[in-house]
Amino acid sequence: MAVVRTSTKGQVVIPGEIRKKLGLKAGQRLSVNLTKDGKIELTPLPLEPSTAFCGIYKRGRSLTGVLLREHQQEIKSEKHHRP
Repeated sequence: MAVVRTSTKGQVVIPGEIRKKLGLKAGQRLSVNLTKDGKIELTPLPLEPSTAFCGIYKRGRSLTGVLLREHQQEIKSEKHHRP
């Protein structure tokens, strides 16, 4: 267990070992949540925010996943068709 301090601005430094294990990058966003038992929970947000919604509906295909794939294909085809 790592122990960290808060700065005068309320900032904390996540130890390097933990950042490496989670694959955190500089400037990456984290979700901050206060749990019912008074703990602070930090959850890394995906670099592509729309991927956070993939699979939230368990029945059938994920609409977000389908839309995200279509969007990525559109981007690829636009790159190929540019002069």
